[in-house]
Amino acid sequence: MASPTPTEDLLDLKMLPAWANEPTRANDYANFEGEDADAGQRRSDRPRNRDHDRRGPRKPDRRDERPKRDGRGPRSRPDGARHDRPQREHRPEVAPEPLAVTVRFLPHGRAFENVIAQIKSAPLAYSVFALARLFLEKPERYDVRLMMPEGAQLFQLGETGAVASDRRILEGSAFASARDDFYTVEVTQSEPLKGNFTNVARCRLSGTLLGPTNHHAYQPQLRNLYETRFSRRMSFADYQRQIEVVSDPAVVEQWKEQARNVTTYHVKNAEPPQSFTNAADAERHFRQTYLPGLLREANELTIRGVLSRKLPDRRLGRAIENAWAQETRSPSKMMQELAAGLRQVGLNIFRHRRGMLFVSPVRARVFGHERAGVSSSINAILEKVEKSPGINRKQLAEQLAVADAEAAAAERAKMTLANDLHWLIHEGYVIEFNDSTLDLPRAKAPAVAAEEKPTETSAEVNKDEPASTTEESARATTDSSLEPVAVAGIADPGSENE
Repeated sequence: MASPTPTEDLLDLKMLPAWANEPTRANDYANFEGEDADAGQRRSDRPRNRDHDRRGPRKPDRRDERPKRDGRGPRSRPDGARHDRPQREHRPEVAPEPLAVTVRFLPHGRAFENVIAQIKSAPLAYSVFALARLFLEKPERYDVRLMMPEGAQLFQLGETGAVASDRRILEGSAFASARDDFYTVEVTQSEPLKGNFTNVARCRLSGTLLGPTNHHAYQPQLRNLYETRFSRRMSFADYQRQIEVVSDPAVVEQWKEQARNVTTYHVKNAEPPQSFTNAADAERHFRQTYLPGLLREANELTIRGVLSRKLPDRRLGRAIENAWAQETRSPSKMMQELAAGLRQVGLNIFRHRRGMLFVSPVRARVFGHERAGVSSSINAILEKVEKSPGINRKQLAEQLAVADAEAAAAERAKMTLANDLHWLIHEGYVIEFNDSTLDLPRAKAPAVAAEEKPTETSAEVNKDEPASTTEESARATTDSSLEPVAVAGIADPGSENE
């Protein structure tokens, strides 16, 4: 196989998607098994006052010495008074309605070209099922086509930017996404802050210090942090619950040192030069000047797989995630895309091994020559592969080796076997799969004899039943009739430099 151009590691080859930018928090209660009765009893046996023996007997409560009013005992609530209170109604959180969008995964052009070149470089057969899984493993290897129902629109930021089903979602995250395209950010230090600050707010998820809650920069920083890092994972109200107030003097000093940093936004290619000293003013300028020309809408859009995993629209991202999980289990649609593209470049798609789809640069065909007119070596290869489907080259050479032959004769027989096998594979009479196993092409079912006339019933059935075509035979089968096969020899299709 052709050696691919090395590139940086893309993503871990795991079947689970990292939809969130931040790592998921570990479950602190994963190993919690509850408390047994003995443990509770042991705690109840301990003296509640550890200093009881040192300080002597406890003094009587002064409340016991007070005279009781009208001879009445201590106050008590009437039975059931606590239960008479109206219980707060528990309202379960309603899950958002799934977005009505059709998601289809396509092989990315550069990755597909890389795979085609490798398939054409050797007469090997590859499982289309395994190739489909290979493309779905990494987002760098596929594109995502999104199609909305008639009358509905998708919104995109520029030609290759983020996509959302709601225009307002893009408007809220557009500045963070496109800031570097229109502004140059400069960070300088100002004089130390003056004032007595006793506490600061901190994000539990990221550890970011946001400053005192009454500081003028608190709300803009809080909103910006949510939009850029956590908007896909939770609502703003849920994120606000992740903010804690810290009174540690060291943490307060750390925030004061960070607050000295002054960020200035310089507009690129502006005449005269224009700058803003805070993010709010820069975003306002962005919304008025650039945003209207960036937003576009369409009923159907195609985006890169990497972009599909970090969209600001949570409903759209969840729809893509669910479609990816389903396609990974049964990649029938990706197989259809691959089969059509492979056939267009002249590769052969055929069925083998319980109807599985395979692709090869060689057209598989049954050996139709008279066995008497070919060499004994070719006949021996065909007979052995027919009796032992799945045999590999090494096993074939060992089983067809001439016993008790001289060294020179054994070497000549070995070379003859290699040449004959090479010819059979390149002519399509023997299929060599990418896992080095060998097999013969499947013979076509024998045709019905011409003298046998079908009955009227069978004629009607045949009339209603469409004949199988090449397109139908190349159609991707369901998951029950397919098996994943290791694609040995195919290098990472995403390893080609973009």
